[in-house]
Amino acid sequence: MQKITTFLWFDNQAEEAAEFYTSVFKDSKINRVTHSQGKVLTVVFQLFGQEFIALNGGPLFKFTEAISLFVDCETQREVDYYWAKLSDGGHEQCGWLKDRYGLSWQIIPRRLMELLRDKDPERAKRVMQAMLQMKKIDIAGLEQAASS
Repeated sequence: MQKITTFLWFDNQAEEAAEFYTSVFKDSKINRVTHSQGKVLTVVFQLFGQEFIALNGGPLFKFTEAISLFVDCETQREVDYYWAKLSDGGHEQCGWLKDRYGLSWQIIPRRLMELLRDKDPERAKRVMQAMLQMKKIDIAGLEQAASS
């Protein structure tokens, strides 16, 4: 059992959200659904082996951009896949998107992080400026900025 589990508060869409997230990410599953008074209270699910708990807690709290889930992507194809799936019904900017439930995600290719850590500060700065103009991160566009 993992020591720290991300706990997500939903109004009343915990099960719907868990089903959606487990459909997007491979190697994912719903482990347990707890009911109270005939309604879903919590849903325990896993994404890539990491456990999450979704709660139907009512409208008191909403997600904010102050916390996001970071998806480490190897390729542009992977970035495109997660972006298309998670941004459906949400909104996005600069590699970040908010999904249909209001949860923020960062869909980030490893290459971006490598380019931002470049030994040449001017090169890293050009990459940062290019990234700030993007919604979905485009690796080819980053590479072009790095080499200009």
